[in-house]
Amino acid sequence: MNVTSISFPYGESIHWFSPQKIDALPHSPLKGWLLATGSLTQRLKTHCKHFEVKVLGEHLLVPLADEFPTQTDPVWIREVLLCLDGIPWVFARTLIPQTILGVQTPKNDFTRLGTRPLGELLFSSPDITPGNIEVAQFETCGRLAALATSLNQQVNQSLWGRRRYFNVFNSQLIVSEIFLPAAVEYINKIA
Repeated sequence: MNVTSISFPYGESIHWFSPQKIDALPHSPLKGWLLATGSLTQRLKTHCKHFEVKVLGEHLLVPLADEFPTQTDPVWIREVLLCLDGIPWVFARTLIPQTILGVQTPKNDFTRLGTRPLGELLFSSPDITPGNIEVAQFETCGRLAALATSLNQQVNQSLWGRRRYFNVFNSQLIVSEIFLPAAVEYINKIA
């Protein structure tokens, strides 16, 4: 794997859409994964013997202009790979405003997750409420396609991802999850 923290952050400017407003949603089993409302972490764990979070980087950074329009201050950005049996399946990017960081508790310290899956925290804390899901299609020539290629995963078609808002302490954090080619191939086989 050629991924290094020197490449952090991988996020790119993307236009996200409500699933009801996009006609081009994949007509494959991946659609169900994109629109699933439960914990992606829990779902992924049922398809492997060993689940692992590989942290690509995390730091206070200014979000991209269209990524978090209500934020002009730096936010905590965390980028990880969710790996199943050693194979990267999902690239995840989380944006957490400093207003949330200022009121976190030891139980939900977002800046000290390490290799702990964020999904475990998001779906187990009574202080966190899942919100809307948006979807996006990623070009085969973008930064995330380059990341997939560096992971020895051939990008022959557009990548798909989802973004979800979570309400925490009267503020919102955003989690984006992009399905890498290895995940899509497996999901299509098990259908």
